[in-house]
Amino acid sequence: MEQLQVIQSKIYEIRGQKVMLDRDLAEMYGVQTKALNQAVKRNIDRFPEDFMFQLTSEETQNWRSQFVTSNSIKMGVRRNPYAFTELGVAMLSSVLNSKTAIQINMGIMRAFVAVRQMVALPKTDKLTELQNEVKELKDYIEEVFADYNDINDDTRMQLELINQTLAELQAKKKLEEKPRRRIGFIQHGE
Repeated sequence: MEQLQVIQSKIYEIRGQKVMLDRDLAEMYGVQTKALNQAVKRNIDRFPEDFMFQLTSEETQNWRSQFVTSNSIKMGVRRNPYAFTELGVAMLSSVLNSKTAIQINMGIMRAFVAVRQMVALPKTDKLTELQNEVKELKDYIEEVFADYNDINDDTRMQLELINQTLAELQAKKKLEEKPRRRIGFIQHGE
């Protein structure tokens, strides 16, 4: 797994493609960059532009400024490096026909596949999870307030009906409490 991470760290995006540079590949294969490039030049028909391309001076400058590189890597760059796409790296195994090259190539292919999967299915990070939770909470609160407002309207209507009924009852009670005239014969002694 550690080897896979080391390989993944040497996969760069240049011209919108995932590539590996000749010097990194040569280091992994245990050969000199010069030897790797000579093997490629002897079999140049196997490396069309979608398999391999040489960086321009501007791309090389941008690449150096983008990625932290040690002085030993910066020194001695006499020409712009070659960039190998996934297809080009696969083709290298047929050009560098050694057991080491084959083993390293299998690891590189796995790394390219892992990078492709990471791009295709990005794992959710904490920020995305928090954003989703906040959205769910916001939706829930809006729903609760909508229910609350519905209850409020119903409650107001019920309170109005209760107040109206109470007012009617009070009016009725006042009518009932008025002293009534007695009907009938009045007896004097009462």
